Formats: sequence, structure tokens, C-alpha cells
Amino acid sequence: MKCPHCRVEFHYKPNFINIGHDSDGDWVLEHAKCPACNKIVLLLINGEDVYWHETGSIINKNIKKRFFVYPKSSSRPLCPTEVEKRFAEDYVEACLVIADSPKASAALSRRCLQNILREVAGVKHSNLSKEIQEVIDSKALPSYIVEIIDAVRNIGNFAAHPIKSEKTGEILPVEPGEAELNLDVIESLFDFYFVQPAIIKKKKAALNEKLKEAGKNPMK
Repeated sequence: MKCPHCRVEFHYKPNFINIGHDSDGDWVLEHAKCPACNKIVLLLINGEDVYWHETGSIINKNIKKRFFVYPKSSSRPLCPTEVEKRFAEDYVEACLVIADSPKASAALSRRCLQNILREVAGVKHSNLSKEIQEVIDSKALPSYIVEIIDAVRNIGNFAAHPIKSEKTGEILPVEPGEAELNLDVIESLFDFYFVQPAIIKKKKAALNEKLKEAGKNPMK
């Protein structure tokens, strides 16, 4: 497991504390301590007839929910350091709230997507549906991103709910999987627009340094 505090990988061997039972089933607190930063990690488990072996391992797999309590974290990938703060903030918050409110997460991610298309892809300011179509028509994106960014409109049912396209930051009902898909698209765009160019830039700089040492002209 990667520690949600310090992001160092460690062998995750949690312990469990029974909290109680209610109409939703059993509630169990899962906890462990990161040996790198010495901080506690707490997760809450909910399921039916959840119990564990004397070794400390849960042996009933009928778990309905399992989410971070401390620190407040997300199962989504970390936002790359190359991403500008103005985009990263909406993405990170959308990831943090998705378990509690998919509607709020989708509102944040739609706004983040629109800002990326306007400020990085350079589409004309319109509604999100038309902006998505413009970036698709530009042929600037690889096919795998085109497919999922177009799916944002289809799964989000923008035709039936045009307000999602016109007022991207509004808290509105979401379709199953819509909030997750929005984040998938943003992660792909982060990689395309920020991460890969940064990698290429570093490689080019390293190559130019070698060319310089060899007395040759650098790459343009």
C-alpha cells in the first residue's frame, strides 16, 4: 500500500476494531501505522456479517463499503506535479468528494474539464458539449482520449440535461459512472497536455547536454 500521508510504499497489515451493527450492516474500523512517517491510517468498513480471523484478517468478503476516514483520501491517482494549480485544485477536490457526493464531484470535474479545453486546448468559449466537439474535430487528441471525452456527453446525457453543458459547476443529478468517467477523462488530458510534454522536454534537455559535450549543435 502507498501511504496516503507520505506516499511511501509499505507492507499494509491492518488491524480491525468492531464498531457495531445497524440497519446497514456491520461497521468495522480498519487501522494501520505507516513505518515511514509513523502516522495512522484509518478506514471504515461496512458489510453484512463482517468478521475476522484471530490473525486479524477479515475472512468475510461481503463488504459493501470501504473508505478512508483519516487522512481524507481518494483511490484515484495522485495529481501529477506537472499540472498547473488552477486545474489540479478542482481535480483533487473532485476525487476527495466522489464517495460522499458524486453530484458534487461531477460538477467540479465538468468545470475542470471545461477550463482545460478553454485554457490549454484553446477551444472557443461556448457550452461544454460544443467545446468537446471542437477539440474532437481538431484532430489534436489521440483516438483513445477522443473516445472517452465523447462518452462524457453520452453518459452524462447532455441532450436531455443541457444545463450540465451550459452551467458546468451546477450540482445536478448524475448518471451511474458519470462522475468516475469525468475523472478518467481529466487524468488522460493531464497526461497528454502536461506530463508527456514535460517528459519530452527533460529528455530533450538531457540529449542537448550530451550534444554540447560532444561539440555538436543542440536540437531545436
